[in-house]
Amino acid sequence: MELRRQVVAHPGELERREAEIWRKIEEIFRKQLEEAWPRAGMIVADLEKEFNELSVELVVLLSQFPGVVSEHGAPPTNENGEEVVRNLILAGHEVHVVTGAPDYIFTSEIQSPKLFIRKVLLDCGAVQADALTVDRLATLEKYVELAVAPRDSILATEVEWLKSVKANLVASDAVPVACRAAADAGIPAVCVTNFSWDFIYAVHDGGGHHIHSIIWQIAEDYSHCDFLIRLPGYCPMPAFRDSVDVPLVVRRLHKSRAEVRKELGIGEDTKVLIYNFGGQLAGWKLQKEYLPDGWICLVCGASEGQELPENFMKLPKDVYTPDIIAASDCMLGKIGYGTASEALAYKGNQLSFKLPSTYVISYKQYFQCGVEIIRRDLLTGRWAPYIERAITLRPCYEADINGGEVVARILEDTALGKHPAPSKLSGSRRLRDAIVLGYQLQRVSGKDIDVPEWYTLAQTELTSRNPLPDENSIENTSSAKETEDFEILHGDHHGLSDTIGFLKSLAELHALSNTGNSNKHHSRESLAATAMFNWEEEIIVARAPGRLDVMGGIADYSGSLVLQMPVREACHVAIQRSHPDKQKLWKHAQARQHNKVEGSSPVLQIVSFGSELSNRSPTFDMDLSDFLEGGHPISYEKARQYFAQNPSQKWAAYVAGTILVLMTELGVQFVDGISILVSSGVPEGKGVSSSAAIEVATMSAVAASHGLDISPRDLALLCQKARYFMCLIVENRIVGAPCGVMDQMASACGEANKLLAMLCQVMLKSLLTYAFGGLTRGYDTDYGSVRIGTFMGRKMIKSMASEKLQSSVSNRNSQKVEGTNNDETDESSVDLLETEAALDYLCNLSPHRYEESYVHRLPEFLLGNDFMENYEKHDDSITVIDRKCNYAVRAPTRHPIYENFRVKAFKALLSAAASDDQLSALGELMYQCHYSYSACGLGSDGTDKLVELVQEMQHSKSSKSFNGTLFGAKITGGGSGGTVCVMGKNLLRSSEQILKIQQKYKATTGFLPYVFEGSSPGAGKFGYLKIRLRPRST
Repeated sequence: MELRRQVVAHPGELERREAEIWRKIEEIFRKQLEEAWPRAGMIVADLEKEFNELSVELVVLLSQFPGVVSEHGAPPTNENGEEVVRNLILAGHEVHVVTGAPDYIFTSEIQSPKLFIRKVLLDCGAVQADALTVDRLATLEKYVELAVAPRDSILATEVEWLKSVKANLVASDAVPVACRAAADAGIPAVCVTNFSWDFIYAVHDGGGHHIHSIIWQIAEDYSHCDFLIRLPGYCPMPAFRDSVDVPLVVRRLHKSRAEVRKELGIGEDTKVLIYNFGGQLAGWKLQKEYLPDGWICLVCGASEGQELPENFMKLPKDVYTPDIIAASDCMLGKIGYGTASEALAYKGNQLSFKLPSTYVISYKQYFQCGVEIIRRDLLTGRWAPYIERAITLRPCYEADINGGEVVARILEDTALGKHPAPSKLSGSRRLRDAIVLGYQLQRVSGKDIDVPEWYTLAQTELTSRNPLPDENSIENTSSAKETEDFEILHGDHHGLSDTIGFLKSLAELHALSNTGNSNKHHSRESLAATAMFNWEEEIIVARAPGRLDVMGGIADYSGSLVLQMPVREACHVAIQRSHPDKQKLWKHAQARQHNKVEGSSPVLQIVSFGSELSNRSPTFDMDLSDFLEGGHPISYEKARQYFAQNPSQKWAAYVAGTILVLMTELGVQFVDGISILVSSGVPEGKGVSSSAAIEVATMSAVAASHGLDISPRDLALLCQKARYFMCLIVENRIVGAPCGVMDQMASACGEANKLLAMLCQVMLKSLLTYAFGGLTRGYDTDYGSVRIGTFMGRKMIKSMASEKLQSSVSNRNSQKVEGTNNDETDESSVDLLETEAALDYLCNLSPHRYEESYVHRLPEFLLGNDFMENYEKHDDSITVIDRKCNYAVRAPTRHPIYENFRVKAFKALLSAAASDDQLSALGELMYQCHYSYSACGLGSDGTDKLVELVQEMQHSKSSKSFNGTLFGAKITGGGSGGTVCVMGKNLLRSSEQILKIQQKYKATTGFLPYVFEGSSPGAGKFGYLKIRLRPRST
């Protein structure tokens, strides 16, 4: 704690102390990694073998029930481990518990001579500065102190102890070093957990490139497990060779709800909230008004002298939580697996904050039992809206809650040599987990982590869940009406392998529906998708690609000419209409329908594949009547309020928003239920319009399923309206919203291997014959501020032109009176100023006029308040000026004016005779675009580095000796991500040079860029598929 206070006082001390910690880690691991890496290579080889052969080899694994250290309050504990221990002892076994948790966790429920407790702390978990904040520096220090520095000593001690007690089996939570100790002792081991520390540290904020050594040592330790007993709400854990899924592990109830309430003096009709921090002290003052009227709050973990308001009640430190949960209506706290499981088992609703695992969040959202409260609202006491939202949920977990008994039985069988049958899906499960873990490793701060090649390749595979179209197969439609599982009643798949792959995934979902049980090896999203489709009825499939911004970029909203190309990666949407009485609904949606007096009404159900990558809930549902008020569509503002009720499901606005737009803009009435499956292979946050692909694919599917004949151009314009709706939905910032229509137009109207030229005032045509590709590198920018600066500049230019116009008209009138005005030039000057005073788009101002009349009068930066005082508004309905913000003005104003000129020159050059001079000129325009974009304050070090590497490759001696194949590069995309568009000849050597750049970038930063290569048709050219399951012969 002294160190933490020093850091606050002396910020520079933080970096120095952290550097010392990492030096210690590297010194300790240098020798061990020489042995660890070969082992890691063996894991990879085994994984590949399993995936190819779908067979399993058991490995040795181990762990134990650890305590987790905190500098504030009692340590969090694994109370659910007590339930497993209790069942093992009931079965007649001696159990030695190695833990850092208080004894009463086990002894309060287990009084037996067969229970032995050994107080040893082998892992630190996450050290907290307070009940809400993880202290990153202290966590690293504690981990070095407890597990890294004394590793050899720990292993020797634990091996000796295991042999001394003659252990037959080691079962534990996720302590890595315990796994290795069991292996060294020659004892089988099993982990019982829903997370692993390699994953937790992979997503740890600010790990930097040093943390890789810890992660790989942890993964290598886990690989010694026999198998994993996987609890619900699990995260990816590829280090474990096999896994067995079990039900919720919960403690049994001692008292009924009525008995508990009677003891506490609480009436049966009184609403009760539990305020639970898992044993950590809260430390701030609670207020009476925090609760809705009539509610009582039971406080767990309150300090001895803490005073509580009259509607709050302090509970004893050793209170038996399961009984309290079952007697309550809602829980608020930093809820982990144990408490979440007991609340779910006993049908309690949860309000949670700062959960240790986003997978626990997803698991609670899937079973409709949890709402997440943001930190600000928690601390300021704005609890009531969240409590009122949580109390409306109807938990829908219907599986068993005897996980403790099941786990104990598996452990007993394993100790007796009866290992569970290996899963045939183990290899594919591990590969999938490895891909997700690899993704997390790439997305942490710094993005310069050195990871093994197989994880890097897995991350590349991740960005396109479905197979990508083969470049040579796009035009091959000979088998477009033929699929093994579905009959295509309308349209064709154009030979696109990602579409064929999506149809196969639908077939797999159908096969899953025929198994008759919820196979735990399948993801929650797969089970949800399986349950919502009527597989005997028709399904509509639409497809929309992402886009590569070749020229034009963020100048689209300023009316620029832009050149866009659809990429190979695309989003697929499957949709099915059903009469409300026949629609297959999820259980909680069924319950909601049964409670309606007026009978069944249409329901919208959405499943999003890949939800684990963005930490969002995989499912969403709503009654379509919620979009109506008095028989008319609700306003977009009311829709914003609707989706804001549950922050974790705001993503669904991108899909559901298209339906509201069709209601509002075209008067479409939706009388049938709608089930939608979204599966996107367009990487998110990379500047290639993943959101536009979702919008266009969804709008296409909804239109096709409801018989709406909407042209691709009009469909794109409708999607743009949906985008404006989306900008209201996403909290605190606009994600891809303040833009023109180019993203949707490219996705809807694009053609494979052709540039789509658009004047973002009037639509133009398609053209092209050159090869373009993209290298992706994520970044964060303040895109909205740049747009505000651009509109400020336009407003100021119009104001300057108006002043000049008034002066010119006044002078001309004076000259007419005097009879001296005979010059037609004055007439032309007035006409020009009139045009500029009414300037609708900045791109309609020529560069020479900008340089002559306006550039020197525009400020470099301007405070929002100063602008508002002089001009009142900036005439942009999408963005809002912050009076306290200092906005760049000159560079954002200059960019669209010159960018429009560059794009026109680029387009004209494309029609010229092909030559190296032509290509060099095109490339120079791209470079100029890139640096103009960067001058606006956008871009990143990563994208700048990629452009630099392209330049180095272009001007290298070896490249010049082969006449060169790469000629230019620029950043593309302006929202939350960045990709570099590279122009080159359509030759094999160009691809080779791109791969060299890719490897050079990885060698410099540790991050392997994803390569966008190839193109595919837009949604308009693809059309839609109407499919029906082929009848099976009996």
